[in-house]
Amino acid sequence: MKTIEHQVEFCVIGGGIAGMCAAIAAARHGVKTLLMHERPVLGGNASSEIRMWICGAHGNLETGLVEEFRLENLYRNTYPCYSVWDSVLYEKVRFQENLTLVLNCSCQEVEMDGSRIKAVKGYQQTTQRYHRVEAKIFADCSGDSILAPLTGAEFRLGREARGEFNESIAPVEADRKTMGMSCLIQARETTSLQPFTPPFWAKKYTKASDLPHRLREFGPRENFWWMELGGEHDSIGDTEELRDELLKVAFGVWDFIKNHAENKTAENWALDWVGFLPGKRESRRYVGDHIITQNDVASEGKFDDIITYGGWTMDDHHPGGLNTTEKPTIFHPAPSPYGLPYRALYSKNIDNLMFAGRNISATHSAMSSTRVMATCGTLGQAAGTGAMLAVKNNTSPRGVYEKHLRELQSILMDDDSWLPGLKRPISEISASARLTASSGEPEFLRNGHDRPIGDSENAWECAVGDYAEYDFGKPVNIREIRLVFDSDLKRPPWQMVSNYPLNMVPYTPPATLVQGYHVEIVDENGQLKELCRCENNYQRLNKINASGKAVKVRLVIDAIRGEGPKKVFAFEVK
Repeated sequence: MKTIEHQVEFCVIGGGIAGMCAAIAAARHGVKTLLMHERPVLGGNASSEIRMWICGAHGNLETGLVEEFRLENLYRNTYPCYSVWDSVLYEKVRFQENLTLVLNCSCQEVEMDGSRIKAVKGYQQTTQRYHRVEAKIFADCSGDSILAPLTGAEFRLGREARGEFNESIAPVEADRKTMGMSCLIQARETTSLQPFTPPFWAKKYTKASDLPHRLREFGPRENFWWMELGGEHDSIGDTEELRDELLKVAFGVWDFIKNHAENKTAENWALDWVGFLPGKRESRRYVGDHIITQNDVASEGKFDDIITYGGWTMDDHHPGGLNTTEKPTIFHPAPSPYGLPYRALYSKNIDNLMFAGRNISATHSAMSSTRVMATCGTLGQAAGTGAMLAVKNNTSPRGVYEKHLRELQSILMDDDSWLPGLKRPISEISASARLTASSGEPEFLRNGHDRPIGDSENAWECAVGDYAEYDFGKPVNIREIRLVFDSDLKRPPWQMVSNYPLNMVPYTPPATLVQGYHVEIVDENGQLKELCRCENNYQRLNKINASGKAVKVRLVIDAIRGEGPKKVFAFEVK
């Protein structure tokens, strides 16, 4: 069979949210990148094939690429359709400069050169071709860590013993148990009665005690995450058999809701979709230069090499899933935010291997928090940015930690990834210029904090017609205008829905956003010129290319979404 050869600088295996963010981040910084994904759609557990929400840090909504995806979806997907959501994710990768997308391609082989990966090879079902990819840096964002057994990379599987890292929530003895997997379902409300006849092979649940600690009453926000099996099995090798059992569970649970539940709350609801691809929570976890533990999470992750943050509870699902009568999960408390280190994103023993997602270097206990997809996405953005620096500086991922860490953190913050405890560096020309505004306090626009923190909003408050202006006092070279608007980081984080009620509220961009603005300059000849105009902004981060000299640069607010004053977190000239 024919083999397609690819020569790139960075190769990402796995196109879930983490892999997408890794590939896009590197490509946007000029690195020739290839993303190999074994499914026909992107997004992994968030895609139409599985349909899990993108969850993250409690009370601290993630920004960067994850927020870009969410905001694009709110703008384009007004009636939240999963096919449209798939297209949003596809568009972000497929039409990204410097990025090659290879779908329906399963990574099967690796060529090694000592402790380095030379190439990977995958089989594409749709074309009956192989794709061989040579690269300088590889990232495994496949979830199941396919490159671990293929390369000999050190990894862990299962739960550590309590005493190994002094983790109070770990079991006394180590084992191979994991969290399980789920096949989710969705329902749609109608205006008439909707009878349901289950298949003969469905599980039989005829009373509430058949589902202890699980379903209480069906409603639009029920996403059936607790329909879970597999934690006591091989979470990779037994997936097909577990899928069969999960389908029996899925149809059996809906049969219970429709035909046996005491509270008849779903009479007008119809089963609309059943997932035939299980969504996984846990399998192999790589070992990096640092293994994140429960104690790292609990102590707020005060790492010098912080590259993102978590904030989901340590949500440790019972490995028995539906086969246990115990509670399906224990929500062990975790601070929000807590920092996560760069050293957990590259392999301890394979020199050019990185990873991001649920398979990072963490114990089972810590992973129960870091595994959620918004956190995985920010980890991916950090990994892709780190890969870019490794390529540009002809070094390894470890070399980035040793010699380019501050640059990595600075680039991440400039790309709107919040790093708790750090201040984003401001360009010299903006820091030294005279900054004024038609109203309000403009100094927040250059304080290096692009979101509310504690009691400070860190924002310039403005209305239509208001402006903020930098006066440099002389002509200076400018190359970019960086703006950060308020996308309401306190809004609910869900990018999609669990079920479809009749009174579905349309998706719209956050009403807190500035909708229209323009930027004008006074050039070196004293002439007033319009640099750019945006009439339909729905994103938080805006970067505008500029080239030339300016004495003054002014941001003018032309239109807003919703009512009342709006907030701008950053206006910076570089």
